[in-house]
Amino acid sequence: MTRHRINRVFWHLVLLLFALFMLAPVLWMVSTSFKPEGETVSETIHWIPQTFTTDSYEKLFESGKKFPVTRWFANSVFISLTGTLLVLAVTSMAAYALSRLHFKGREGIFRLVLSTLMIPAPVVLIPVFVIVTRLGLFDSYPALILPGGASAFGVFLLRQFFLGIPAELEEAAFLDGAGHWRVFWQVMLPLCKPALGTLAIFTFIGFWNDFAWPLIVTNDLSMRTIPVGLAIFQGQYVTQYSITMAAAVLASLPMLVAFLIFQKNITEGIAMTGLK
Repeated sequence: MTRHRINRVFWHLVLLLFALFMLAPVLWMVSTSFKPEGETVSETIHWIPQTFTTDSYEKLFESGKKFPVTRWFANSVFISLTGTLLVLAVTSMAAYALSRLHFKGREGIFRLVLSTLMIPAPVVLIPVFVIVTRLGLFDSYPALILPGGASAFGVFLLRQFFLGIPAELEEAAFLDGAGHWRVFWQVMLPLCKPALGTLAIFTFIGFWNDFAWPLIVTNDLSMRTIPVGLAIFQGQYVTQYSITMAAAVLASLPMLVAFLIFQKNITEGIAMTGLK
């Protein structure tokens, strides 16, 4: 074997070991969810259940009256999808205005929007909470969706993409009698589908995994999302690891499926945005 091939095999083995190391907690979570409770506290480690059972999942859904897991799941899906669509609508229009429309103060507004990226999210939790409460939106879907309905990162990403589109396409549409709205809808948006897809994926993941804001702005158990619900559930079943792991599997399943379907888009999006 040549030195180049030896190096290639070596690094492939290193990456394989690293991948197995990263997958180990996920595999353990799935395995534990199918174990009887007695096996989860055994001193002997078994990666494969000695007694395969679905009791944990059955108990999970039987606790629906006290812990509405299905409702939490539905809340997360609804909030994530609605929030993602709202972010795409708001940020795409803002990015188009800040990249293609010429008006006084445009650069200043863009710098102001960009500067919000330097503000840590916990800093604005209390002010936004006060606004939401005074508007009478506490413990409601608008309270869970509207505060995340705009994204400075999304404005920056789409603005840079719009700036890369040749001006000749826009000028040709104007010569055909199109206005700014028609140009935005029929020319710009179709050309920036890769950027929109990237933003949609990261926004959906952000809404799905959000824990702090839903915890603060909801009080009714039926309004909780799946991450907050799992924290409550874990507090109730702290010693019943199999049920806790079953709930964690159900919470992780949509993200896993989404990654398997859109993994190419996610990796391209990471390369596009420069995220690490």
